[in-house]
Amino acid sequence: METWDFWQDGLAAPAVNMATDEALLLTARRRGRPLLRFYGWDRPAVSIGYVQSLSSAPTGYAVVRRPTGGGIVYHDFDFTYTVAFPSGHWLTGLDRIRSYAVLNESVQRGLSLLDLQPQLSSLEISPEVDRATMVCFTHPTRYDILLDGRKIAGSAQRRTQDGLLHQGSIHFGGPLPIARDKLAEALLQGFKEVMDLELIDFKPEDDLLKLIATLATSKYSLADWNAKRP
Repeated sequence: METWDFWQDGLAAPAVNMATDEALLLTARRRGRPLLRFYGWDRPAVSIGYVQSLSSAPTGYAVVRRPTGGGIVYHDFDFTYTVAFPSGHWLTGLDRIRSYAVLNESVQRGLSLLDLQPQLSSLEISPEVDRATMVCFTHPTRYDILLDGRKIAGSAQRRTQDGLLHQGSIHFGGPLPIARDKLAEALLQGFKEVMDLELIDFKPEDDLLKLIATLATSKYSLADWNAKRP
């Protein structure tokens, strides 16, 4: 059995949410164990993938560029989570596709506890799809989660010398059909069962909060960052 930290975070601005995830990756080795974070958005927003074009983002939403790849994700009715793994953890040694499988199996298990019948996709995104402008939930890829043939959960990753950041979103196409607290409870159980976990409640210390604030103001809230394509 592994021990992970669990952070039941609240609502935050788009820039703060992305800054928090990057800060968790930057500090992963210092913590020495994975951290699972549940969080929300304080306004309707979209996040765009690391290499996407800002012009592809829809109007009427706050926009922030993620530190991970993938397509446009709407944060209006979704449930978002993050897992930050330190370098050296066994999951960071898996190839990219297998790591998605393991983590999305955890989400699939949690959703199945709610009397749903989610399935893991075996599809691949067509090479004809323009990844610079694609909307995440309209293009299922391998190990995304489907319900009645429609994608309801996707994720994206970033790997660095500090570890692995996995950002995930669950969206049913409208308001959540399940109370948010019930969904969170089921997802926690899914991670516990699939990953064989003990979860320890996490409270961020001042140095982490300062790093988050710095990243939010110096990077994720800036027009230059959100317009930039690497």
